[in-house]
Amino acid sequence: MTAEAESARMVLKAILVDIGIDEGAITPSASLRKDLKLDSTETVDVALEVKRRLGVEVKLESKMELTVSDVCALIAGAVALSA
Repeated sequence: MTAEAESARMVLKAILVDIGIDEGAITPSASLRKDLKLDSTETVDVALEVKRRLGVEVKLESKMELTVSDVCALIAGAVALSA
């Protein structure tokens, strides 16, 4: 796992826990919407918090069936591009 991917995983997990998601539910295959029950406002909050913590923008469309792994890849890609 690259440094960017590991950083993305740790930051995303911390953000999700901070908004009230049970840590045990946060798995790579967990869907943000179906499994973690994030609504559109919470999805925007996650994107804003990623920007605040890492200084990169990620677009998380609430209608997309993104998994935790998908979001980590988006974050890692944005971090790598900004370096």
